[in-house]
Amino acid sequence: MIDIETTGAQPQEIIEIGTVDVVAHEGTWRVEAPRSRLFRPQGAISVHAMAIHHLTPDDLAVADAPCTDATLIEAVRSSPAPDALVAHNASFESQYISRNVTGPLAWICTMRAARHAWPDAPGHSNQVLRYWRGLRLDPQLAMPPHRAAPDAWVTAHILIELLQQASVEDLLAWSKAARPLQRIPFGKYKGRDWSAPPVHYLKWLVEEPEMEREVVDRAQAELQMRALPSRPVQASPL
Repeated sequence: MIDIETTGAQPQEIIEIGTVDVVAHEGTWRVEAPRSRLFRPQGAISVHAMAIHHLTPDDLAVADAPCTDATLIEAVRSSPAPDALVAHNASFESQYISRNVTGPLAWICTMRAARHAWPDAPGHSNQVLRYWRGLRLDPQLAMPPHRAAPDAWVTAHILIELLQQASVEDLLAWSKAARPLQRIPFGKYKGRDWSAPPVHYLKWLVEEPEMEREVVDRAQAELQMRALPSRPVQASPL
């Protein structure tokens, strides 16, 4: 289980990683203790990112080094080696964790898998699913939200919920399946056509650092379409 927090500024850097192992144990699944590590960024942290994870330059001044592939390998390739990597909205994590780190390991996205397993859920963020599924988690490990170790801990328990009704192979397949986004999937415009929201809302979707890649792409396409010059209407010949 992997969760990262980033600077939110370009170029984005990882400033925290949280990992949790989920292992098979006597016919069931066991969640190991979460681990986390802070990294010292080389650039700035955006104010918007600080408002999400509340990591400030002062917090990271004590971190030992910037994030590198070598330090990510230490965090991701635990012992024993994992069979797959798991994240909630794995398209976000996989942008910043290269194949040099993951090797041939496939990603399971618990967000995409949850949409297949529980299409009628009130939402599919890890915190919504946490309470909707009635997960009773130790607040010392599950809080605060938007920090890497607590979010990875919550996601680990969502993974176990998914594994109780689907196989690992199912989760891998669901994680790869693209979903058509003919309607906005969440928020104040949920269920409405992409032509409904104003430009500033679409720009927010594009700029939100942890937004799902498919949502970003669809919002960008709508913005590009709106930027095209409108064609003049030609009168029909008499």
